[in-house]
Amino acid sequence: MAGFLTTHVLDTARGTPADGVAIALYRVSGNSHRKIAEATTNSDGRTDTPILPADKFKAGTYELIFFAGGYLRRTGQVTVEPLFLDQIPIRFGMSDPKAHYHVPLLLSPHGYSTYRGS
Repeated sequence: MAGFLTTHVLDTARGTPADGVAIALYRVSGNSHRKIAEATTNSDGRTDTPILPADKFKAGTYELIFFAGGYLRRTGQVTVEPLFLDQIPIRFGMSDPKAHYHVPLLLSPHGYSTYRGS
């Protein structure tokens, strides 16, 4: 089995999955970023398919950018501009070409956290 990457977004302030969050995935090499995928979360806060499927997986450094501002505005959780959190970048490495990597975002209007999930 080849490796792959999944993600999801949970709204910890409301206790619900965060639907409609746009996400971009970049492959990072030194100071170079190359966008390789885009997706939007569904009603379960997940992307419909892995954001990096097995047939495109390569070990390396990646960055997910979560466009949280649109979601936070749409759900009425923020009203003052500029937002404290608008775009949230998470840079991470994937070294095992056979592993399932899962990088979730736990989101609120004034904070976030992440971890390597399963």
